[in-house]
Amino acid sequence: MMGEDTTKETESCFDQPVDSSVHEVIKYSPSALPAKHYDADTTEPISCGLSSMNDLLSWNRSEANPFNVAAVPLAPRKPRLVNCLRRTLVSHDMMGGYLDDRFVQGTSSEEPYAFYHWQYIDIFNYFTHQMVTVPPAVWTNAAHKHGVIVLGTFITEWTDGAAVCEAFLKDEESYRAVADKLVQISHYYGFDGWLINIENTLSEGAVKNAPLFLRYLMEQMHERVPSSLILWYDSVTENGKLQWQNELNQSNRIFFDACDGFFTNYNWTEENLEWMKDYSVVQGRQADVYIGVDVFARGKVVGGMLETNKALDVIRKHNFSAAIFAPGWVYESQSDKSKFRTHQDKFWALLSDYLYIHRPASQLPFISSFCQGFGKAVYREGQHETAKRWFNLAAQEIQPLYYHMALEDGGWVRSSGCPEDAWNGGCSLLLDGLIPSTLNTPICAKIFSLHVPLDSRIMVTLVYKASAGITVSLQLRTTDSSHCSHTDVHEVTREFLSVNVCSFCCSNVALSRCSQLELHGCVLREVCVLIHREGEPQDTTFSCRVGEIKVLDVGTLQPPTDPVRGLCIDDVVWLRGAGSSPESSSSCLRLNATLRWDYPVESVRHFRVHWRRLRGPDPRIPPGQLELLARAYSNQFRVTELLVPKPPSVLELLVEPVTRWGSLVPESRWGRRQLSYTE
Repeated sequence: MMGEDTTKETESCFDQPVDSSVHEVIKYSPSALPAKHYDADTTEPISCGLSSMNDLLSWNRSEANPFNVAAVPLAPRKPRLVNCLRRTLVSHDMMGGYLDDRFVQGTSSEEPYAFYHWQYIDIFNYFTHQMVTVPPAVWTNAAHKHGVIVLGTFITEWTDGAAVCEAFLKDEESYRAVADKLVQISHYYGFDGWLINIENTLSEGAVKNAPLFLRYLMEQMHERVPSSLILWYDSVTENGKLQWQNELNQSNRIFFDACDGFFTNYNWTEENLEWMKDYSVVQGRQADVYIGVDVFARGKVVGGMLETNKALDVIRKHNFSAAIFAPGWVYESQSDKSKFRTHQDKFWALLSDYLYIHRPASQLPFISSFCQGFGKAVYREGQHETAKRWFNLAAQEIQPLYYHMALEDGGWVRSSGCPEDAWNGGCSLLLDGLIPSTLNTPICAKIFSLHVPLDSRIMVTLVYKASAGITVSLQLRTTDSSHCSHTDVHEVTREFLSVNVCSFCCSNVALSRCSQLELHGCVLREVCVLIHREGEPQDTTFSCRVGEIKVLDVGTLQPPTDPVRGLCIDDVVWLRGAGSSPESSSSCLRLNATLRWDYPVESVRHFRVHWRRLRGPDPRIPPGQLELLARAYSNQFRVTELLVPKPPSVLELLVEPVTRWGSLVPESRWGRRQLSYTE
């Protein structure tokens, strides 16, 4: 996990002997787990914010939520934020926040909202009207995987907010205490800074201290989290009045001068931008001015809804950054939530001409199964692992480019997520379109824009299903790593095979093609799928579901040797019946418990958590089969509402690492712990 070291909290748990058995005497007592961090009925871990200044000032690590700590560090990308001259921020303000996304381990959801156009944005802000909004870990994990910075929100509003500000901005000691807590919270939970939104009047003393608070907060954040940002929202002026300016000017520049950036209000006109462009304070920091765009188009604004592109056109014309507020409109405005993907893709396609594609720049391996973090089932190698709708943004993998592109003579090609079939996770990448009869060359569907250094020998794997009448191959575009100017094209076809590992998975007719390439000193810049028409020239409709792409360093493909260490069980809660109170008369016995273990997270895609019954009250019944409970995306997992045999019984809990490159970890190296229980 990221954030501060949590070893001391679980030291006694990890000190348990590896093969020891934990014994529990069942007690049907209420859970001692804090209700703000665990669902009161199921004990599932949940994300939440802080509602009051007292909550903020009394916050400490010992009472924080370890499940809401981001497990994914901020990934590198090209270009780096500091080199982006026109940035894009997304502020996620949706229905009060902490909805399905509050469930840290995911949840069942018929039609959830998710964001997956990460390649277009630089910064993600999770916004609610709680005083301190801590981003749910699932959002931080998904954003960090794509190199996107995540900001929480500190907000005060109206009369109550004015009283809060008078208290914490009264003197240096008070504002430093608040800033210190905000820094500690961000560092512990693993996100990257704060949007500061003071929407209430300030007294003369409070407004004088506000820039000092900002600067101190920024300096402390930069010291603890080097990539962090502190942004200020356009609301209060230097005289303490609540007076939205819709621009950066002399009335609010004192706040801009004290932090990393300025987020304007939404009711600007082009004249505001024209004036700002020549404002001396902006010179050299134009990228730090984020022009607010309300997607709901509330008030007198430029663009909004499906005309948000008009606002972006004006903003980019004057070379400013953009802050897109409440893009969840694409979900909230639709009565038929099943059309969410279509509506979201249309919205972001309209903006794409004004956004800039950012390239993942991590080292190999590069792997994606295109999972968007939700779906109709969870797939594993093309087969159902669980057959129910689900939502967990922590499961989201590196996202491809989504688009609808017109070709000559009426041809077209489209890239979209397809939940009807998948190789791993919740969806595949659907490439479909029309090859016109006049087109004699393959259609090149670009699916990734990257900056990934390649070693001399790489292995490339493509898993796909294609319609009749076409053949499919993979194309890699590389540049020389020393100067990144000359582009080479490598088509990965059967001719490139150095080992014969092509095979069909007959149960679901998915073709897996694996190739080894010799490339020296290159950087992978693009991954494309080539669609070739077979037979005579004619208009040909096609579809190709791409299940997974892997680019691996052959030199590092070693079988995993690390065992899962120190699996421990704690925070056990026994319940009678599903979601019932401890006093329920139901005869069903359900186990709730926290599992923690030690394993290098950077080498795994996820963990699979299993259980099995070893012995029950009837010795004549043999041990049970291994049963999958769920996937885990960090080194801990909360087992909830597991129906177990009546006491006295013994069961076993097991943790299986799933490596990023697909190597099987033998069961002898899984984590395991027995739990015996009696009444």
